[in-house]
Amino acid sequence: MENHQNHNHSHNHDHGDLKGKKLLFTIVLNTIITVAQVIGGLISGSLSLLSDALHNFTDVISLLISYIANLYTKKEASHHRTFGYKRAEIIAAFINSASLVIIAFYLSYEAVIRFYNPIPIESNLVIWLALLAIIANGFSVLLLKSEAKENMNMQSAYLHLFTDMAASVAVLIGGLLMKYFEWFWVDSVLTLLIAIYLLFMGYNLLRKSFNVLMLFTPDDINLEKISASVVEFSEVRNIHHIHVWQLNDDEIHLEAHVEFCEDIKLSEFDVISEKIEEMLFKKFKINHIYLQPEFNKPDPKDLIIQD
Repeated sequence: MENHQNHNHSHNHDHGDLKGKKLLFTIVLNTIITVAQVIGGLISGSLSLLSDALHNFTDVISLLISYIANLYTKKEASHHRTFGYKRAEIIAAFINSASLVIIAFYLSYEAVIRFYNPIPIESNLVIWLALLAIIANGFSVLLLKSEAKENMNMQSAYLHLFTDMAASVAVLIGGLLMKYFEWFWVDSVLTLLIAIYLLFMGYNLLRKSFNVLMLFTPDDINLEKISASVVEFSEVRNIHHIHVWQLNDDEIHLEAHVEFCEDIKLSEFDVISEKIEEMLFKKFKINHIYLQPEFNKPDPKDLIIQD
């Protein structure tokens, strides 16, 4: 038995198209910034500018992944793909967050080496390119902010852009300190701070997307509370063999065996199950529910049973 929530498909597709257009615009913008920063970093000798360029390049890759994932989610389900490509954006979020973590470790390594071997840096070029990156990334961040609140894929793209904007602010400060005080070691310290920030932000999203891909129960759902709520229905003896997982940002699924106190008719089960589904949606935000009815069936009655 499944609880179908009403969806406005035209609205979903329009929203997807808008997300796609925004992503495409930020891809073009970040490609321009990356090329400018690579050239500027090589000319000036600034590691923090080159590290910012490297992060910007991963922005372009991550945005491309997000864009492709967004396209795939629009594909219809089929006999061979009954869920369609609803998990494409979760995979994109996982890849993008993993890349943030890897880049963070690489930048940390480079920063430590450069700290012990500081070199003079052309600070004027660093300052102007950092300003360019702040403006462009700031605009991209504002563009994706609303979608990032509700969609893990867009959140991963948003985080890439937001951390790059923060990195560019750090690079700008470093450029000013190098220009007026000749503190060239600041370049390495700022690179290390950028790396730590990337590691922190990337890990949180990596863990979240990993949990979804592994079909773990969402953090905010308590199975004991679900069980207690279901057995409050007088017709239900117990609920067991529960699986709860998150398919994507919009869908939380539950499947379980429900043992009834009496040998009820199928039509009676339909009525009771609808009430259970309504309760589960209101209390736990579970919107796809599959219940298997039982009566005196000799099977294990544990809440969790390893399949």
